[in-house]
Amino acid sequence: MPRNLNKVQKQISKKRGKVDALHENSRDSKRLRRAGVREDKLTRAAAVTMRGRQIFIDRVQFFQENIADPPVRFSDEDVVQLITRFIARNQPELDELHKERRPGRPPVKREEVLREKMDAENKEFESGFWLPDMTDEENLRKLAAWNGEWSSMSTLRFVRVSRGAGKKESSFPPRGLS
Repeated sequence: MPRNLNKVQKQISKKRGKVDALHENSRDSKRLRRAGVREDKLTRAAAVTMRGRQIFIDRVQFFQENIADPPVRFSDEDVVQLITRFIARNQPELDELHKERRPGRPPVKREEVLREKMDAENKEFESGFWLPDMTDEENLRKLAAWNGEWSSMSTLRFVRVSRGAGKKESSFPPRGLS
């Protein structure tokens, strides 16, 4: 992506000589500005995409860390307990922030963010929590060997586990999560 600006700079320097010797409103300076703005826009869009993907990467890493050394398949009850542990992973920090707050004061931003995240994950658990299939031994072996990158998650099988209704097959990348 950042090559566009370099291409424009190179073309202009071949044509003109030095890029520094451009008039403020010349065609070439406008091309440089447009290329710079385009590069910034693409960089920001890529950063937003990576931030959105990081949530799911962190989730899959949590489940990867909880696999025994020789991968042993999980029962449905074990998967529900693991999801509950995942949802409650920030509870100690949340309790600490609540304890530090003086009575009558509003919660700090970090406390609000953690509480909203926990509520969203609980809602997702009610409707169908997206995670790698922990009940399949082959999928557990793949998950244990996973290198932590978004693109290599496509080899894993995913399911949605809901609190009352059980589990359903799901797809990668996840759709319909809030």
